[in-house]
Amino acid sequence: MSLSPREMLARLIAFPSVSTSSNLDLIHFCRDGLKSHGVESHLVMNPEGDKANLYATIGPRVEGGIVLSGHTDVVPVEGQAWSSDPWTLTERNGRLYGRGTTDMKGFDALVLALVPEMVQAPLQRPVHIALSYDEEIACRGAPSMVRAMAETIPNPSAVIVGEPTRHAVVTGHKASVQLRTEVTGYAVHSSRIDQGVSAVMNAARLITWHEDAMEENKRRVDSSNPFEPPYTTLHCGMMVGGSAANIVSSSAWFFSDIRTIPTESPEEYLERYRAYIRDVIEPRIKAVIPEAGIAVELVAEVPGLRPETDGAAERLMRRLTGDNGSHVVSYGTEAGIFQRVGWSTVVCGPGDIAQAHQPDEYIETSEFEAGERVLRRLIGELCA
Repeated sequence: MSLSPREMLARLIAFPSVSTSSNLDLIHFCRDGLKSHGVESHLVMNPEGDKANLYATIGPRVEGGIVLSGHTDVVPVEGQAWSSDPWTLTERNGRLYGRGTTDMKGFDALVLALVPEMVQAPLQRPVHIALSYDEEIACRGAPSMVRAMAETIPNPSAVIVGEPTRHAVVTGHKASVQLRTEVTGYAVHSSRIDQGVSAVMNAARLITWHEDAMEENKRRVDSSNPFEPPYTTLHCGMMVGGSAANIVSSSAWFFSDIRTIPTESPEEYLERYRAYIRDVIEPRIKAVIPEAGIAVELVAEVPGLRPETDGAAERLMRRLTGDNGSHVVSYGTEAGIFQRVGWSTVVCGPGDIAQAHQPDEYIETSEFEAGERVLRRLIGELCA
């Protein structure tokens, strides 16, 4: 199966691989396409068996190869006003529209479309293709794939995570954790709140702790910090609780996330948060109702990408793209997961992150074509 980059993108876009659904149809399409060119691939399934990562090696099984990393899942389109079918690639005014065109099936399509050239090229070092599931859900799929790759492939010299950066070479991003906090209170009529424990009001105190910590970070910000914003952020995105306006709530829960700059760690903030609950909130509520309490669940953890000193991945992508700027981003990627096993890693790919998750998501044809040129240069590097 040989498809042009645009044809490959159209095929990938046609798979509605939203993170809440299985990605197996798309993965099997990729596996069959690789097999048609004599490339063996390996699947790493999720525990439920309805999603899979895929990785494959093209070229000699020697050290010093390059990992090209992309994710196969996309965010939902429900509630968004699209001008065309999000699952059909549509070209208008120099732009290719469709869910995932930028984030990040554009990069995936370029990699897969160039497989025939990789197979035919006199590669002296291998290309390793890595396609993950559930990147959009706190990078849940990549860790098992990276572990499997670390056990089975020769050590690569560089990992390129092809998230959309307009081919800027991104060498750092924040680490993050996602938390679920559940408050157990005690329900009474609101006229006798003195005899109850309001789960909602205590959840509000905990949410305010997040904001207060972030405000303190703003006050002591280092102006030389390159991140936007240049401090650790704490955020609550969803909160549920209570049953009626005049009943003291017996339960409430909320999701929050903490995104730390490289000089700080999510674990430090999590310990501070737990200490505030243990030392300040719980003694007060348990004095009223001993059964009241607060449980904090670590839902997900995404390691940060730390800038490397003279990193091989950075040197490679600067040669291939011509970019010599200094770039970091505040959003998370799978790059830190690869870096954590000791592989030099950067984020660099076609498209603009501003288009990610948006209605009428698009990638400019000029960016898509630039990505094709960069990958061809990379193939040339591996033949030298």
